[in-house]
Amino acid sequence: MAAAGVAAEVLRLLGERGETLAVAESLTGGLVAAEVTAVPGASRVFRGSVTAYATELKREVLGVDGDLLAARGAVDAEVALQMAAGVRRLLGADWGIATTGVAGPDPQDGQPVGTVHVAVCAGAGAASGSAEVVPGSADAGSPLRSEGKVATLRLNGNRTEIRMESVRSVLSLLLEQLSGERAGNGRAQDTEQNGGT
Repeated sequence: MAAAGVAAEVLRLLGERGETLAVAESLTGGLVAAEVTAVPGASRVFRGSVTAYATELKREVLGVDGDLLAARGAVDAEVALQMAAGVRRLLGADWGIATTGVAGPDPQDGQPVGTVHVAVCAGAGAASGSAEVVPGSADAGSPLRSEGKVATLRLNGNRTEIRMESVRSVLSLLLEQLSGERAGNGRAQDTEQNGGT
């Protein structure tokens, strides 16, 4: 399903539940928020977004642990989870989603181009499951573990394709959570993917 279709379905489900959404973005630079707000009636559920492109903003605005950023860099599954949790709290939403990764053209924080982490975090009031990590995406035993779900992607394609597939993937991960599907049924997993498909 294309990102526009996923966004429309996410907003429909959130509207039915009477729940709200906030977005934290890094590599996607506002594209997730743009996709969400392109859907008519988005204002009923969309609270807002934070584009924390600079690493220090992830810490200062979204509340990502500074020691974690220093140890692992910004391109990390736990960073994505903490970004999602931080934007949810900051903007007072039921659900927070986040993207962080490397769109290219150069590697970042020792991570190759196409490494992307997308995350979903639900508040106590939202109908979510317990914390779950897609295999291979993060250390589940970490004391910094945030509540939510994260997926690590290995995307192929150019910068634009990687960014657009990241948008679709984070919205699809949220849709899985809203629909109650198991993580193994979606595409947002630790796999090789072609951007833009």
